[in-house]
Amino acid sequence: MESRIAKALFFACAMVSVLTTMGIVVSLVFQAWGFFVEIPVWDFLSGDRWSPILKPRSHGVLPLVSGTLLVALIAALVAIPVGVATAIFLSEYAPDAARRALKPFLEVLAGIPTVVYGYFALTFVTPNLQVILPDVMVFNALSAGLVMGLMIIPMVSSLSEDAMLAVPRSLRQGAYALGATRLEVALRVVVPAALSGIVASFILAISRAVGETMLVTIAAGATPRMTLNPLESIQTMTAYIVQLSLGETPQGSLEFNTIFAVGLLLFLMTLAMNILGHWVVRRWGVKWA
Repeated sequence: MESRIAKALFFACAMVSVLTTMGIVVSLVFQAWGFFVEIPVWDFLSGDRWSPILKPRSHGVLPLVSGTLLVALIAALVAIPVGVATAIFLSEYAPDAARRALKPFLEVLAGIPTVVYGYFALTFVTPNLQVILPDVMVFNALSAGLVMGLMIIPMVSSLSEDAMLAVPRSLRQGAYALGATRLEVALRVVVPAALSGIVASFILAISRAVGETMLVTIAAGATPRMTLNPLESIQTMTAYIVQLSLGETPQGSLEFNTIFAVGLLLFLMTLAMNILGHWVVRRWGVKWA
């Protein structure tokens, strides 16, 4: 009897997450449908000008997508090498005492509210960047990307370390027996053996960066433009959703429905990245006995 109650309880908890996801998807699709009835999907996906409120109106989402990907790329360039290096140190070099001391610091870094990261980028990182690069605007993609990279380092390092610790010690011992140094063992044995888990951590971290909201809203700006210059102000998809949600746009209007169209596209992008991450783990993942 107790096992049946526990099974039913766990099933109900699982169904809560499933039904919540389904509700979010239905809500996005239903609200976005009112937008796509008036604006063709191709014009939305291929247009290079985003101005749904100011005249002349234009609904090309590419500036928002390019701004989102630019910030995520900068964050990945920071988080991936630093996160992997941190994971290698924790799994291969650090003694147990050092590992126990460093782990809480990484967890604290992951637990800092994103709004704090945003103001840190705006009030500390950007002024220092302007000393080095005078052309940096007050709101820019570079400072937002750099700080976002710091924010997702714990995700990369933690998942990568778990993948490295799962590699059997016999592989390390065999490499040492052949005369390999500790660095050679880490880079040529452990990292290749844990590559699927490491790549999955990259994809999940980038997905986290794409969906970040408050940091880019505060630090990156609100100027939707297609540019590869990280020194300029840009606008991400999440920042636009926040900006319009705080305004006085009438509910049910075309302008209001742009929130759900952009949100649906963002949901599909992050969903595709997460599916890719799980596929990488299933395709190349190795389960060590």
